[in-house]
Formats: sequence, C-alpha cells, structure tokens
Amino acid sequence: MKISRITCYEVVVPALKGAIDSKQVSKPLHKLPVGAMGGWSLQFDKLPKLLIKMELECGIIGWGELYRNHNWATVDAIIHTLLGVDIESLSLQKLPFTFCREYDGFECAVWDAYAKLHNMRVVDLLGGPCKQKVKVSAWSSHRIIEEVDDLVKNYHALGYDCIKFKCDLQDDVQGWCETIAASVPSMQVILDPNERWQYAFEARKRIDGLKNIGNVLCLEDPVPRWKLTEYASLRAYSSIPVVLHVSLPYLLDGQRIKDAIQAIQLEAVDGFNFNGGLADFQRLDHIASAAGLPCWHGSEIDLGILESMYVHCASAAASCTWPSDIFGRSIRAHDLLKKPLLFEPPYVYLPQGTGLGVEPDPDAIAHYQTDKKEYHL
Repeated sequence: MKISRITCYEVVVPALKGAIDSKQVSKPLHKLPVGAMGGWSLQFDKLPKLLIKMELECGIIGWGELYRNHNWATVDAIIHTLLGVDIESLSLQKLPFTFCREYDGFECAVWDAYAKLHNMRVVDLLGGPCKQKVKVSAWSSHRIIEEVDDLVKNYHALGYDCIKFKCDLQDDVQGWCETIAASVPSMQVILDPNERWQYAFEARKRIDGLKNIGNVLCLEDPVPRWKLTEYASLRAYSSIPVVLHVSLPYLLDGQRIKDAIQAIQLEAVDGFNFNGGLADFQRLDHIASAAGLPCWHGSEIDLGILESMYVHCASAAASCTWPSDIFGRSIRAHDLLKKPLLFEPPYVYLPQGTGLGVEPDPDAIAHYQTDKKEYHL
C-alpha cells in the first residue's frame, strides 16, 4: 500500500463578480505576507491554491487541497518524505514531517486515501458523526450600507439565517445591523474585524451601538488576539458573545492550540472559530467541549476538497454548533468538484461515500490550472 505517485495541480479560481464586497470599499483580505508585501496586500482569490492527487500502488487515490499561497520548496520536501511510504505505517495523528502551512492539505489526501483503503468515510476515522448536517452562514466582506438590504434578503431567500461580515474601523456596522433587523428580523450577524478594531475602547463604542439591536450573534477577534484580558473585559461589558479565532495555519501569527486553553483559563471568550486539519481540529473540539463552549469551523474561502474535509471535521465535533465558514461555492466561480456539496441553507450535508465522499472535476481543474507537477517512484 505504498504511496507511488503524487500529482500537484496549481489553480487560481476567481471570485464571482460582486461576491466579495462593494467596489467602493474593496479591501484585500489575505492577512498574511506574500513575498515582500505585507499582510492585507492581496485579495484572496488572486492567490494560487494547490490540489494534491495521491495514488497508492493498489490504485486508490486520495485528494487534498492546500491553503492559498503554498510554498513549492515545502511541497517538494513533503512529497519526497511521503513517496514510497506504506500508508498503513503512518500515524494519522502525526504525519512524518513538521507542521507547516502545507501540512493540512497533505493530511487531507492521506486520510482520504486511508479511509478509502478501509472502505470507511473520513468522519469515521474521527469517531463517527455527531450530526449528518452542519450549520453554515452566508458571508460578505466590506459593504456600503446601500447594498446590505438586498444582499441579506437574497441570502435569506436561499434559507440562510446568519451572515458573517468582515469589517474594520471604517465600516458602519451599526447601520448594517439596523438595516438587517428592519428588513430580515430573523437574520443573525457575525462581525469579524480580524483584530482591526485595535483597542477595547473602539470595540466598546461599537458594542454600545449594537447591543440594543439584538441581532449580533457574536464578535470575532475584535481586538488583537494577544490582548486576552481585553477580550475578557469586552465579554463582561455586554451580552454580545466574544469569540477568539484559533487558526493553526497562521503560523506567522504564532497561533497554536494552547491559545484556546489560555482563553478558557482567563474566561476571555464565549466560544471559538477553529481552523486546522483533521487531527488538530478534533483536538480543539475536545478542548471546547470539555469547557462547555461552542465553536464553528473556519475557512479561507476554500474550494470543494478542503470544504468537504471541513464538513467531516464539523460533523464529528460535538462543540461545533455555531454556523461554520463553509461558503466557498457561493463566493468562488467553481468549487472544482464534479458534484458539489449538498447545501440546503442553513445547512450543508455530510458527503456520502468512502473517504471524503467527493470527486474532483478534471475539466474544471484544467480550466483554472496555472501549473502542474508530478512525482513518482
């Protein structure tokens, strides 16, 4: 059962027109540096992603998808570590290479192939599903207030009951929420400043305008993450829940599993947004579950392979009860799957079949492909 061949397909899949934000306030969302450019310099859909096709000698194929802006040198090193290895000799809990931003995509391919080899689903490797469908939200980046009413009504007509907005100090979040409360009273709102409200006093100003509207489900990362004592103070300031995003692929930000433990110890949060691979997301779920706190599964507005992995993770996670960030298909031009994940908003269903339960679309991959590399024994 050796890994005999790995093929890498680099793709760039653009966003649908108007799906990200208002053209009047368009702002890049990729938080990490790219080359010599600092964070917040590029829009996420301009960056490449890498699909991994992992073949075993017996003919079984596992698929993975890396987070955007992969490092080819790291990819090469990981592949040379895996080629020729018997997949059954691997520990799924810790693969034989160091944790890096590329780790989770290869983990996805290994687990997909391993599950297929044993005629299982990926969710079964996580202990089986707690639920067959996962709550999901709609999504938008920065918007002018004139667009919010139609945007939310359209999502509500599809069945969504929660929308997540990216925001910063320039956005009229009170105006957004008042507009939503007036036009779609049942729609909840997640506000995600990505730490860009900067200071607790700026967060309190906005909380003062939001707390009586009543439709804010939570505030995610309102101020810099290291200021956990300020998270605790904001949590005590109002009844609007405060959430910490623990995104393990953000190594440059120093984000680690211990962040969730420290936030619980300081009584700083009401819940979490967790981002990570299969084994690590389950570790984070167990921490939240033990503390009696809810979470949701985060994303980087990904393609279908990675989003299918998220559904398996969230389905197996007892704490994952808040709406997850699984909305790539409504934002991107294609998910690169032959058959998309089954969405019946506000839910996405656990895929059926062995492994991840999804099949990539070779024609779509070829259409968006920018590079391809093959490695074999």
